[in-house]
Amino acid sequence: MRFRWIVICLVVLSLCAGCAQNTKQKAQQVKPNAKPEQAKILQNESTTPNLADGPEKVVRKPHPLSLADLRKKYRSTFILNGPSSKREVALTFDDAPDDQFTPLVLDILKREGVQATFFVVGNRIEAHPEIVKRIVREGHLLGNHSYNHANLPKLSDADFREQVIRTDRLISEYTGYTPNIIRPPYGNISEGQIQWLASQGKKIINWNVDSLDWKGLTPQEVETNVLAHVKPGSIILHHSGGGKGEDLSCTVNALPKIIKQLRDDGVKLVNVAELLDLNIPTK
Repeated sequence: MRFRWIVICLVVLSLCAGCAQNTKQKAQQVKPNAKPEQAKILQNESTTPNLADGPEKVVRKPHPLSLADLRKKYRSTFILNGPSSKREVALTFDDAPDDQFTPLVLDILKREGVQATFFVVGNRIEAHPEIVKRIVREGHLLGNHSYNHANLPKLSDADFREQVIRTDRLISEYTGYTPNIIRPPYGNISEGQIQWLASQGKKIINWNVDSLDWKGLTPQEVETNVLAHVKPGSIILHHSGGGKGEDLSCTVNALPKIIKQLRDDGVKLVNVAELLDLNIPTK
């Protein structure tokens, strides 16, 4: 009897050793860098139900946040409009200064007694210093619009910061202060760039009403694009300078009618700092 128990124990140990060896061999087959063909074979051997829409690495592909996502995430820094509680709107003009359209826009604003916000390009400040002096002298607010109108998300961190810092210094030469508002060219910006600008105490000012004047529209089309979408708190995008060959006479001709209609509707025209209740840097 004792001999029989010894035999049984030896048989059980032998079977366990065999199972352990098989498990080890299978574990060796499941390698992290297994080829797709191997992974397919291993999956077919498994009794676990498959994932309906595929594995995580196929479906979950990292992608940058959209501008809408960034706006939601950084509401206090990335701004599209002012409060709707005040019957005020802000006229803003990008790509200044140039020597053709910016003076014409300034003539209209002066005649109508309107103060606006100009987002200026650094190398254009260097090209037209007298026009910058006029913008400041006539009471308009200046914001940073990069040094040479680069598409900022395509730049390295160092190049991006240089675009901002260099233009800030140029604006400071004519205003005595470093601007705390910036508008990225094309409205494009990355999350990392937003975070750095926030660390510098800057507000990113985009818009919620686009005149689309850069498309070379008629004055009537520009007027409609603005008045059909404007509401209390709106930030309105125009251009007072363009790229080579761009004709912004549509804005020049539409602007007096836009100003008149807004005033007739009881809307006050203010600069961005007043609309958003921002502290304007002092000299």
